[in-house]
Amino acid sequence: MLQLPDSPPRMKKLVSPDESYQLCRQITAKYAKTFYLGTLLMSQAKRPAIWAIYAWCRRTDELVDGPAAAMTTPETLDEWEQQLETLFAGQPVDDIDVALVDTLQRFPIDIQPFRDMIAGQRMDLYRSRYETFDELYLYCYRVAGTVGLMSTAVMGIDTEQNRSPWNYHQQPYIPTEEAIALGIASQLTNILRDVGEDSRRGRVYIPLEDMARFNYTEQDLFRGVVDDRWRELMRFQIARTRHFYRQAEKGISYLSPDARLPVWAALMHYSKILERIESNGYDVFSQRAYVPQWRKMLSLPVAWLRSQVL
Repeated sequence: MLQLPDSPPRMKKLVSPDESYQLCRQITAKYAKTFYLGTLLMSQAKRPAIWAIYAWCRRTDELVDGPAAAMTTPETLDEWEQQLETLFAGQPVDDIDVALVDTLQRFPIDIQPFRDMIAGQRMDLYRSRYETFDELYLYCYRVAGTVGLMSTAVMGIDTEQNRSPWNYHQQPYIPTEEAIALGIASQLTNILRDVGEDSRRGRVYIPLEDMARFNYTEQDLFRGVVDDRWRELMRFQIARTRHFYRQAEKGISYLSPDARLPVWAALMHYSKILERIESNGYDVFSQRAYVPQWRKMLSLPVAWLRSQVL
């Protein structure tokens, strides 16, 4: 009896792009409530793409900060970067990848910010302290400034904005630095909000030179000491963070008109975390700075006005 060769293994059938986008939406809604609210203000064409980008970023972050982070090695990140190359070649590996591959086909997104984000996760594998702000800035760019670059490609640029009538053919301004600044501001906000949580994991993201400037020690931080030294240190950190928010604001008017409201809303909502830290007396050890949903909603009319006139 003729024996037929074994059939090749079947490849897993992946979900449709629409189903994949819904998976990404669920991830965004679960883990980034403030960010997710901003995405709901986007156009139907752009909103799912931002969910797809966020889902990839979240999964990347989970490699070093998630439940299985202890199993992550440099080789794990090497494999993740190889999978990234596969996605940019148009080949999704799993169901969540399907949405990102579809997004990459729809929008002119560059691979380098994705690579840079993985490099940021590598830093978390071997660093738990940052001596200077320049060192911290590089980390913040890699893990968050890159998100601004990824998102700008989806948001789009207003090609008519600030185009001189006497030089109509000049290239439109692309707010790259401003997009990075928004990511930096958001990450610095995360760092200040999560000081207590990070300290319990042995991590100190506030630059050590800043702590020394205010005579505040790591031992003080691990004990959750809130005194005049800490309050002055936090005022300094918050002022620096607000500088990056102000820089980011200058770039919003260059975005496509349908992208300005969601970016203004996200910026305003996230910056309000700093206000909550202040109103909590700078105690980020025993309470988490939280902006209630009703307060976010109250800021939407202001965000809309700014999107129209600024």
